[in-house]
Amino acid sequence: MRSGNRVLGTVVLIGALAASAAFAAYPTKQITVLQGFKAGGGSDTVAQLTQPYLEKVLGKSFVNQYIPGATGAIAWTQLAKAARKDGYTLSITNTPMLLTNYIMTPAITYKVDELTPIANVISDPGIVVVAADSPFKTFDDFIAAVKANPGKVTVGNSGVGGDDFFTTLIFEKVSGLKVQMVPFEGDGPSWQAAMGKKIDVSFNNIGIVFPQIKADNLRALAIMAEKRYELLPDVPTMKEKGIDVVSGSSRGYSAPADIPEEARQTLIEAFKKMAEMREFKKACADRASIIDMKYGDDYMAMLKKQEKDFTEIWNEVKDQFQKH
Repeated sequence: MRSGNRVLGTVVLIGALAASAAFAAYPTKQITVLQGFKAGGGSDTVAQLTQPYLEKVLGKSFVNQYIPGATGAIAWTQLAKAARKDGYTLSITNTPMLLTNYIMTPAITYKVDELTPIANVISDPGIVVVAADSPFKTFDDFIAAVKANPGKVTVGNSGVGGDDFFTTLIFEKVSGLKVQMVPFEGDGPSWQAAMGKKIDVSFNNIGIVFPQIKADNLRALAIMAEKRYELLPDVPTMKEKGIDVVSGSSRGYSAPADIPEEARQTLIEAFKKMAEMREFKKACADRASIIDMKYGDDYMAMLKKQEKDFTEIWNEVKDQFQKH
């Protein structure tokens, strides 16, 4: 009997060691990260901020694959519908675009339920920027121009369905003003067009354009937050200017649904370790990227709440958008 117990104990131990070895084995190769936007935008910023430190923790390299188009929907459809469920294909997931794509467009068939959210990393307030030598010196100048030229002042955004796009619609609704919306394939092309004076203004995000503001390539007119940002203390909020718009974007990483639990847990732990690194915190501060870590189930809860909120917003503004 004791011999049988020893055999059973040995089998259990071997099974436990095998499970532990399988857990420890991930990752054994490089990890591909799908980016749904062109280089230079919010997804790319998060990649640059996170991947050097994730590589240190996991001991494997990250390779970014850029698949711009349809406000990220091409990349996210590939992640949800076609990527192998082995933990070696991730995507940077941006809200609200991840959600508003299918909220606004029934032809887009992926859903957040088809993903495994790993970690949100950054939450990034919106900002209004113009070229450094723009005639708009202040937010009041911009508003005056819009009032004098209804529907003619060009305002860039990161693409139909993005936070900047929704911000523009809400801005028009709250202010009673009308601008000419110009969608781009990502935040980078939008601020670059503003800097090159191909458009008048870009509605963007602080973390993306802060280096250009710091380098005096762009001028910030207003931010879309509840209060002023400490690194841009002279830039007013829209609320201060009587236009009640608070908006922004969050960016993190997700995998396809049903990846191995050991891969999910290893990835979540890697993000937790990264978040504690002094170098990572400094890199984010230097880029004016506001850390907002949420992991696993908490990240999914955040996405589901935003899915509900943006469905309600879209139902309120879709008639106005459909007139554009």
